[in-house]
Amino acid sequence: MINNLIAKIAKMPGWSIGLALPLLFVTLPGQSQQQQTLSLQTVIKAAQRNDPWLTGNRYRQQAIEAKAVAVGTLPDPRVSVGVANLAVDSFDFDQEAMTQLKIGIAQMLPRGDSLQLKQQRLTQVSGQYPLQRKDRQAKMALDAGKVWLDAFLAQQSVALIEQNRALFEQLVDVAQASYSSNVGKTRQHDIVRAQLELTRLEDRLTVFEQQQLKHSRRLWLWLSGDFVEHYLPDDNIGNGEYRIDMPLAAKLPNIRLIKPHLFANGPLTSTVLVSHLSNHPAMKVVAQKIKASTTSIQLAKQKYRPQWGLNASFGYRDNMPSGADRADFLSVGVSFDVPLYGYQQQDNEVAAAVAQAESVKTEKWLVLRRFIASVHTMQAQLQRLEARRTLYQSTLLPQMHDQAEAALTTYTNDDGDFAEVVRARIAELNAQIDALAIDVARQKTILELNYYLVNDQNQDIINTGA
Repeated sequence: MINNLIAKIAKMPGWSIGLALPLLFVTLPGQSQQQQTLSLQTVIKAAQRNDPWLTGNRYRQQAIEAKAVAVGTLPDPRVSVGVANLAVDSFDFDQEAMTQLKIGIAQMLPRGDSLQLKQQRLTQVSGQYPLQRKDRQAKMALDAGKVWLDAFLAQQSVALIEQNRALFEQLVDVAQASYSSNVGKTRQHDIVRAQLELTRLEDRLTVFEQQQLKHSRRLWLWLSGDFVEHYLPDDNIGNGEYRIDMPLAAKLPNIRLIKPHLFANGPLTSTVLVSHLSNHPAMKVVAQKIKASTTSIQLAKQKYRPQWGLNASFGYRDNMPSGADRADFLSVGVSFDVPLYGYQQQDNEVAAAVAQAESVKTEKWLVLRRFIASVHTMQAQLQRLEARRTLYQSTLLPQMHDQAEAALTTYTNDDGDFAEVVRARIAELNAQIDALAIDVARQKTILELNYYLVNDQNQDIINTGA
């Protein structure tokens, strides 16, 4: 339509256009087959691979596992060596019959089953760490995915504005040509209006470019781990596979719900949600904490049992001055403590362990309530976004395009207002950007729903289908 308008003005008396003004279409970043792009899956895998938190978590698990082995062993025995009943008048070892060289050993035994319970509790604590890593990987996929989608929205918004900037530049040229030829209804304020809208478009372009730069730098945070040691001055990393200015994939990935059947019949009930959310790694972490706290109660109750000790000693005696042999001594004994004054202390330790276990149970319900509320919120938000997406694709965008074309046709036939042409084109551009924002928001909502619906066997929240 614009080309028809240009051709019409070129035929006006006293006016000629030596150069054609073709409508410029900017190729979206990543559309060239030779140009390498950064996909959503690449960013998520790099984020999960380069996360130092996961490495630290593995070391913490190894520390707990080593400690569990250590607490499962008996305490070291105590060995004593001494001289008993030595005569101080002569310090002769064979003077008195009771003088002896004593070697003894004592071994303390744990109270009840405390040794096994300590090892069991630490084993249960170490079982939290693989689940924490699974939850962390799902969270990293969610966070990195949201950043990628934000960067994609900014990139594609820039591309849309670049396309329409060429259109508005042509509108300015057309308005100036029409005004200079004194043919048609174009007035000076139409030219000013077109130039003003072009300036405002430049400002919007700058805003989106700023957002694109911000999000691309955040993406680079996920990617830099594998290549930071090979940093080159020209902003290339390693072999140039990843660059700071690398464009994203030009097509929005079609992320799908990992459990779509749950949402087929409207809002989920809390009962159904609880059964699915109980398999979430974050919920399994709390379940492991509850197990460990229950074991801590059993461990505290072992304080009521006495602590036993075994001891044995051997006493060597020298021969008598006459040369006759003296018998050596062997002593064996058992020791145990009598809790005459410690019941108050033991009762309080058990009460503290019980209270700690109950507090962990409340943590489970808090996490569960937060998950249920988030799923309900995301489900309602997804339904609204689906409705808006359908409205834009089926009705609003075609109507905006038809309105812009109709306004341009009317103006071309000298029966319309140039300001209406500009307003119609701006409205169409805004609708395109809004539709893009709706698609991105929909994908982000699906990502978040997928995070809440993962289990401890599968943490892949990116489901693009076959």
